[in-house]
Amino acid sequence: MGGVTSSIAAKFAFFPPTPPSYTVVAAENGGGGGSGGRLSIPEVPMRDDVDVLKLRTRRGNDIVAVHVKHPRATATLLYSHGNAADLGQMFELFVELSNRLRINLMGYDYSGYGQSTGKASECNTYADIDAAYNCLKEQYGVKDEQLILYGQSVGSGPTVDLASRLPNLRGVVLHSPILSGMRVLYPVKKTYWFDIYKNIDKIGMVNCPVLVIHGTADEVVDCSHGKQLWELCKEKYEPLWVSGGGHCNLELYPEFIKHLKKFVLALGKPKASSNGSKKTAVESENQNKQSDGGSSDTFELGDLPEVSRNSLDSRLEKSKKPNKPEKSRMSTDRVDRFRRRKGLVW
Repeated sequence: MGGVTSSIAAKFAFFPPTPPSYTVVAAENGGGGGSGGRLSIPEVPMRDDVDVLKLRTRRGNDIVAVHVKHPRATATLLYSHGNAADLGQMFELFVELSNRLRINLMGYDYSGYGQSTGKASECNTYADIDAAYNCLKEQYGVKDEQLILYGQSVGSGPTVDLASRLPNLRGVVLHSPILSGMRVLYPVKKTYWFDIYKNIDKIGMVNCPVLVIHGTADEVVDCSHGKQLWELCKEKYEPLWVSGGGHCNLELYPEFIKHLKKFVLALGKPKASSNGSKKTAVESENQNKQSDGGSSDTFELGDLPEVSRNSLDSRLEKSKKPNKPEKSRMSTDRVDRFRRRKGLVW
């Protein structure tokens, strides 16, 4: 029974878009097609502030990553996306988040996703995020104290795993996270050895402030996953439970970017004082939440590109009702309704 259940969980854990939404080529002005030439993604706008990279993982796969630079960035966000999406679909969101949050951002494709080689698996995703993290340290000089990890849905797995191994991170964001792979499929009360992405057992080892964002109407990963993870956090930041929010449309709610930006700003406060603790700054931010007097820099629907590349399964229909965000349509039409109803896509 256990082996069968494990294979089922692993089988339904990964749905790379097929075919991939993008290609990678040597840029025409990038110094030729050699290993030192600049890479580009023809399907997205060419930007001077974006690097396209290929990174070798410790498991021998070559993964594709993009690094978006902001001229006044004081932090870097490492984004692990959701299940049925790849970098081509996520690109617009990455650029938008970098601009709105005033941060550098690296996103990457898991092995077997997009133009990354290999096959998607739990172990490979851990190697994938490590390769992206090492690139940020070695190529861009990012220190742990400047780094925020962001995991959406299945991306919460590699995010929590890495965060549990790095004691000096600036912060972690968990967006529609999972307690574990098995717990998405069945309401089990204990962790089995064959489970995957055991976030429930690792979150207590994360030593930095953690923001959890989850939709109350999430039909794929129940909001109880996010709430339980938040309860288990050592250093809790005020969570965001998006009323009526689903699994892949939270970016359309104005409170999403407002709360996320508030978190990023709170994490930056200790840097202003030489020895101020992160916990003190975050707690102070929570206590003063009412003082946020309606900043004009909110992520309203009109601020998004006409077609939003939302995380996880990202293509959303245009809004038909301007007064409240619409329910999203999962972007990958190849993932059928049966799997979504059974909660097998996360």
